[in-house]
Amino acid sequence: MDAPSGQDARGRATLASGARLSKGQLAGLVVALAGAIALPWFISDYRSFQFTLAISYAIAVLGLNILTGYNGQFSLGHGAFYAIGAYTAAIMMSQADIAYYWTIPAAGLACLVAGFLFGLPALRLEGLYLALATFALSVATPQLLKYDAFSKWTGGVQGVTIIKPDPPFGLPVSQDQWLYYFSLAIMLVLFVCAWNLLRGRTGRALKAIRDNPIAASAMGVNTALYKSLTFGVSALYTGVAGALGAIAIQFVAPDTFNFFLSVTFLVGVVIGGLASIPGAVFGGLVIVFIPNFAEQVSKAAPWAIYGIFLILFMYFMPAGIWGFLRMLYARFRRRRRAA
Repeated sequence: MDAPSGQDARGRATLASGARLSKGQLAGLVVALAGAIALPWFISDYRSFQFTLAISYAIAVLGLNILTGYNGQFSLGHGAFYAIGAYTAAIMMSQADIAYYWTIPAAGLACLVAGFLFGLPALRLEGLYLALATFALSVATPQLLKYDAFSKWTGGVQGVTIIKPDPPFGLPVSQDQWLYYFSLAIMLVLFVCAWNLLRGRTGRALKAIRDNPIAASAMGVNTALYKSLTFGVSALYTGVAGALGAIAIQFVAPDTFNFFLSVTFLVGVVIGGLASIPGAVFGGLVIVFIPNFAEQVSKAAPWAIYGIFLILFMYFMPAGIWGFLRMLYARFRRRRRAA
């Protein structure tokens, strides 16, 4: 195999960092967006509901990817921030009778504060020790939601039920279709914000801390501040995802936000593509549809089939789905230039 040229290497580096989009990438983005907009008209309401969940999970995966993939902080507790966002939306809608669209920024703000405060004491922890601290957060959150002192708001073990919102302005779409478009719009805004954040000075600082925190500190990067803010921003994304998921499902309960949910987010980050913004979309799709497909293959042992799928993903796509597609695109460009 011929060695890649310097121009091709620079193109792949640009594609990996997301610093700018080529004409081909921009065209692919437009096609993907057009397909996402047209999708609800060709599928059932139940499938629209599933894709809405996939969008909410994609936002959560992106939040965890900012923390783990770009900043190098390992977290097993993002299910807790997802729960905070979900309960914030559910309590505001059910008890305060606040419109659902106002619960989204409120959930994000609540998780931003919670993530930043949790990130402060976690500054002294790294690697497995940080993972253990976030694991404790993930395990403790469902128990706190069941606590009698909070049951007035959280509903205890019975949870909270909310009403699915109707489309505004008499739009000729179903409730599930409207929530799909509503979630898609929020996802696009958050993805653009993440892209602008990570391609600039802040993104370079996060990567420097991830690769060599001592060198980053020597160059004048405030590692403590960046780590805490990254934890807060990551929690913000996850909280918004939790609010969208709660509105779509119409129900929240403590046992829904167990430790396995945090592991699922981590699986979505790795399968979608570590340190990649588009990979979060694939991660959300994997979280929703692979378990359903595994159950269709074998109702007796669906999680065994799910585990086999994960092994195959890691064997054939070690860089994640987006990394695999990026590699195919680079090979296609090399062959076209050679021809």
